[in-house]
Amino acid sequence: MIEEVSFSTSELMEGESIEVPEILPLMAIRDIVLFPGMVIPLFVGREKSLEAVSEALAGEKLLTLVTQKDPAEEDPAPEALFKVGVVGLIIRTFKLPEDRLKVLVQVLARVEVKEFLQLQPFFKARVLPVKEKEPEHLSVEAEALLRNVRETAEKVLALRGLLNPDLSAMFSSVDEPGRLADLVAAHVRFKVSEAQELLETYDGLERLQKIARYLHRELEVATLQAKIQSEAQEEMARSQREYFLREQLRAIKRELGETDELEAEIEELREKIQKARMPKEVEKEALKQLSRLEMMHPDTAEATVIRNYLDWLIELPWRKSTKDKLDLKRAKEILDEDHYDLDKVKERLLEYLAVKKLNPKAKGPILCFVGPPGVGKTSLGRSIARALGRKFVRVSLGGVRDEAEIRGHRRTYVGALPGRIIQGLKQAGVNNPVFMIDEVDKLCSDFQGDPAAALLEVLDPEQNREFVDHYLGVPFDLSKVMFIATANMTDPLPPALLDRMEVIYLSGYTPEDKLMIARRYLLPRQLKEHGLSEKDLHLSDQVIFKVIAEYTAEAGVRELDRKLAALCRKVARKLAEGEKGPFRITAGNLHKYLGPPEYVEELSQEEDEIGVATGLAWTPYGGEVLYIEVTVMEGKGNLILTGQLGDIMKESAQAALSYIRTKARELKIPVRFYEKYDLHIHIPSGAIPKDGPSAGVTMAVAMISALAKRPVSKEVAMTGEITLRGKILPVGGIKEKALAALRKGIKKVLLPEKNLKDLEDIPAELRRKLEFVPVKHLDEVLEIALVKKRRGQKRS
Repeated sequence: MIEEVSFSTSELMEGESIEVPEILPLMAIRDIVLFPGMVIPLFVGREKSLEAVSEALAGEKLLTLVTQKDPAEEDPAPEALFKVGVVGLIIRTFKLPEDRLKVLVQVLARVEVKEFLQLQPFFKARVLPVKEKEPEHLSVEAEALLRNVRETAEKVLALRGLLNPDLSAMFSSVDEPGRLADLVAAHVRFKVSEAQELLETYDGLERLQKIARYLHRELEVATLQAKIQSEAQEEMARSQREYFLREQLRAIKRELGETDELEAEIEELREKIQKARMPKEVEKEALKQLSRLEMMHPDTAEATVIRNYLDWLIELPWRKSTKDKLDLKRAKEILDEDHYDLDKVKERLLEYLAVKKLNPKAKGPILCFVGPPGVGKTSLGRSIARALGRKFVRVSLGGVRDEAEIRGHRRTYVGALPGRIIQGLKQAGVNNPVFMIDEVDKLCSDFQGDPAAALLEVLDPEQNREFVDHYLGVPFDLSKVMFIATANMTDPLPPALLDRMEVIYLSGYTPEDKLMIARRYLLPRQLKEHGLSEKDLHLSDQVIFKVIAEYTAEAGVRELDRKLAALCRKVARKLAEGEKGPFRITAGNLHKYLGPPEYVEELSQEEDEIGVATGLAWTPYGGEVLYIEVTVMEGKGNLILTGQLGDIMKESAQAALSYIRTKARELKIPVRFYEKYDLHIHIPSGAIPKDGPSAGVTMAVAMISALAKRPVSKEVAMTGEITLRGKILPVGGIKEKALAALRKGIKKVLLPEKNLKDLEDIPAELRRKLEFVPVKHLDEVLEIALVKKRRGQKRS
């Protein structure tokens, strides 16, 4: 280990010839190469080195010092040492703790190690002094080289902060090239390999030329190092100056009794940021914006924007969450308590709870409830949240046409806000609520973007871990949120969005279902809201059935709820006017409360007619019964379609007509009817658009009935798509269509044979009231639907 290098131009060497003994003790040194003329302290700790120093002290105090090639080697062999070293005179020794020694050595001359005579307990070697070569007269080039080396060495040492007047005078007093080279090499620390090369160069002028090259490189490095250090010091000085000025300003304000509101606000925001438990990258961005706010005037518009932004970051629930209640029995009780039927949805939720119980890290499902209005999609979301013990957030996207409503506005805009997803999470205050996205099929797209496309990332468990709102500009983890979307139909949804969701269809209710819902949920709630008790109003099941059949025509129960509310209002008014209850509403006096029936049973007033067939259709609001009318007129074979029909329905009519033309003889229809007659197909309720392939069979039956002059049974309703070969293809919405048939009093339903599997979704009591007849060809439909012989007139 070597301490700071010092140098002495000791007069001991001036004019003296140094007698170097042939055999001397040798000590290996590391990390430094010594040059003649140096006076340097050496710290000696190795046992072999201590023995060598003791041997030298016992003799003439002369010691050979050789640098080892690998400084990390603890006990180097002779091969690990350089062959050229120096002879040093031990001037003084100091004892140190732990058996260590500090030795002050004056370097006398270069020597070459010729032979190692002893390896233990210390090195002893035969050495030979080196004859150095100095020029007798200095040439102009040599003089220039001397001056260049002096100046460059002084610059390097000055940049390192090591130059002093004594050292500068020492450089100026040396005129021999070799001595100047040794003097510079001793003070300008070079690499060990370079310093050893200088030591082994015996020609003084050549040594000076080498050191000139090394010095120029060191000057460049030292200059760059000084520049970097200066810039760093300037930056530190500037920061310290600003700090001192701010501290002085605070002290002045305290003395004047003035409070720094901005400073208090900054400190408050900093505390809130630390307590918000944000992710590291978010906290870094928040502190960066806080630093910007600190440097601004508090009244600037930009400062207001930053304050609002920081408030949003602080108030978002980065790590706040509620603990799920994973009691399956309790969850089932809550779902049954809030909703009647809907077994599929309840079963799916209980499965999710079971998986969550076994694997707490399981991702939340993305559910999509699809069904007609009023069947309880939104209220079901609230029940799910209550069963899970989570917060509930609802966002309606009906009519939203701006993508920024989902992803937020960038902060550069005036009045910018985060999107509805982030707003909903802030409202919930936790990062794992049940988040209901209502009316997802009512989204619009225009030049402002496509909101449905923005939902792709939100409703994808693989992507929404790092959902980036445009306003926040930092990722927020949505993977813990349980998203539930609702829609009346899936057709408007993009396929990519539909693929990300698990679609669960909620069909309409049967009259019996509606009765149970009215008894358990609707009527008790309406009585409570109108200040009535169960004793004030008596409604029998027969009356509720009559309300369902004659005053409502819907798949859900929303209109039924309004009718029950109307009954409660009438009774509440009577009680308020002083009449005494209880009030019993019967089938006979129901019209006094609700007026005349709004939906009269149509089939009770009809007979089997020619050219009129009963079809079943599906709409987003439940099933519907369609009466398709066909009349035959003299003409030129034109096909006229009216009733706001869509392209698919028009194509179904064309297909049915082509089938009839190929089967005219078998159907006992004039073969060339298409040259003599026009067919007009009309579907009533002309203001309502209609489309889809489900009416293909019904139109074919109505056309054949009109052409063959055979009436269609009024008790039969049908659905199915027809091909040019007369085959009946499956269609959708069987349950909704069956409910519509039941509402109209129809007893027999013809449906495609491949739709038999859909009957499993229909409740058993509904299947008992309707006769479902599977058909696979139009011939089977005609056999059942057409009356074989025309009935006579009504009896008088």
